[in-house]
Amino acid sequence: MGSGQFLKTGMLMKLIIRRDRLRFIIWLFGFLTMTILTAWAYKDLYASQAERQQVASTMENPAITALLGPGFGLDNYTVGAMMAHQMLAITLLIIAVMSVLLVVRHTRAEEEEGKIELIRALPSGRLSNLTSTLLVMSMIYIILSLATGFGLYALGIESMSFNGSMLYGAALGVTGLFFSATTAFFAQLTQTSKGAVGLSFLLVGLSYLIRAIGDVVNDTISWFSPFGWVLRSEVYVNNYWWPVMMTFLLSIVIVIIAMYLNSIRDLGAGFLPSKRGKRDAGALTKSHLGLTIRLQKTSIISWAVVAYVFGATYGSVLGDTDTYFAEIEMMKEVMATQEGVSMTLQFITMIASIMAVLSTIPAVMAVNKLRKEEKRNRTEQLLATALPRVKLFGNYILVAIFTSIITLGAGALGLSSAGAWVIEEDLTFMELFNSIMVFLPASWIMIGVASIFIGLGRLNSLGWIYLGFIFIVIYMGDLLQFSDAVRNISAFEHVVDYPIESFEFMSSLILSVIAAVFMVFGLWLYRRRDVEG
Repeated sequence: MGSGQFLKTGMLMKLIIRRDRLRFIIWLFGFLTMTILTAWAYKDLYASQAERQQVASTMENPAITALLGPGFGLDNYTVGAMMAHQMLAITLLIIAVMSVLLVVRHTRAEEEEGKIELIRALPSGRLSNLTSTLLVMSMIYIILSLATGFGLYALGIESMSFNGSMLYGAALGVTGLFFSATTAFFAQLTQTSKGAVGLSFLLVGLSYLIRAIGDVVNDTISWFSPFGWVLRSEVYVNNYWWPVMMTFLLSIVIVIIAMYLNSIRDLGAGFLPSKRGKRDAGALTKSHLGLTIRLQKTSIISWAVVAYVFGATYGSVLGDTDTYFAEIEMMKEVMATQEGVSMTLQFITMIASIMAVLSTIPAVMAVNKLRKEEKRNRTEQLLATALPRVKLFGNYILVAIFTSIITLGAGALGLSSAGAWVIEEDLTFMELFNSIMVFLPASWIMIGVASIFIGLGRLNSLGWIYLGFIFIVIYMGDLLQFSDAVRNISAFEHVVDYPIESFEFMSSLILSVIAAVFMVFGLWLYRRRDVEG
């Protein structure tokens, strides 16, 4: 590979940073803030070693091991060991997802839209775009690693040494680099951004699943997963750096392979053969609504499977909730323990609300798909026909509503089908199922909020920030002692805690009406504004 292959890489790096500067800042600030706040909360909640050992005694449950990873340092459960055990695996998973989305956005998606062809027409190198994307991602993860390491050490917690804190940050960074590299590799294999995202998320899911199975069944199996390697650095316990270095070196190898493949393939092509489409369109595809569903069906099915697995995983531990969490102060804080209500019921309502938020993500993505199509100049071609604007946007809203029903239903089915077998409470299958489904109106409000921003034609990221705020209120609201005024901003806070509380038809109706008003207002705004061309 000659030096000319990398011509104008620096200029493209500046362009990427300028385009996504807000997105990068939000991601970095979000990760850093939650990591520091969680570590500080652990320090305050578990002041004595006796309390920490009490928590450690509950962590040998196979279901918890599958979710959080192996419990290194359980015999001496310091604040540092607790932080690494309970936070690191989940954070690594989120970072992997972030890496996939950002790398595909600046590689295969740009190529699919014809933007790379425009760049190649200028004096730029063949590998400049891929190199600039990976270098920017490397910069982001170096900043995240250093900020997290120094931030954790600055808390002054005795068990969080400088070496361990820097290793914690390095574990986050190297995981991001690994999945950035694998995503860049998959972007060379497929011809579409959808294919690159699908293969990359498949690797992320399989890696987490293999790690979970290995941690429970056989430690050797976990070594087939990059998550397994990084967790075996035993942060704040033995602080092994070699698993992180091994992951970093493998990432470099994958990057070299990805660059070589990029240098020998034709622009717009992929090494995997594309699936041939049908010769004639089906009856459903001939309508705009049917076409919209077909274009998003892969995403809907994938999210439904993820929601079901997530629900089944948590459903499998419901039978042991009282035993494992009844005496844990943090769980009491997080779940806002109510007098006379079993820990199992409170745990169900907390998990149901978290799953409802996660299942709302694909619904918001479904309605935001219109904005992406508009930026790619595809909506102009549709609006040039007899298709009205209201019907165009309305079809995306209908698909989003359909998506919310499917994904929440899949999560509810997973929770209830697994939980019904193990739970000792007098709860029926339908009560477990409806504990998640009661959040449907709140999910529709999020679709309405996204519709308004689409109608405005800008500020779409505020919808995601609001959804992130909702998640923080649900997951950390009691721990961080949010006031009622702050909580009430979240639409999900106005849903009853079923099955602890009786279902209220009127409150669900009010939420549904508010969601409908938001959607109609979004349609009105979209009908009046100019379409991007």
